[in-house]
Amino acid sequence: MLQESMIGNSLPLDLASELEGKFFWWDPAGSQPRSSARILAQAMDLAPFDLVLRLERELGCDFLADATLGAEPGWISDRSWEFWRGRLVRATGRVIPEDPPRRSFDAQVA
Repeated sequence: MLQESMIGNSLPLDLASELEGKFFWWDPAGSQPRSSARILAQAMDLAPFDLVLRLERELGCDFLADATLGAEPGWISDRSWEFWRGRLVRATGRVIPEDPPRRSFDAQVA
């Protein structure tokens, strides 16, 4: 939850609204609005290069690295993860895993 509060408090509302309108063409599930972290991850996953440059300029690479590291499984595709990982590791020097987070469907055996 720390990740969402950090992104939610720092992602400008007008930018979040713009990104949601552009990258979500379906209604939110349930009655809760989409989180800012989810909106940003979806934009990072689908952004054309001009928007990539804008996000880097307006939000900064450290903020985008935090968003990448806080993404939940399925939010960022393998291809986009590798793209952002390369850019953000180079820009920030931070460690970002080679693979995006994955869902685990393995049941634990007692």
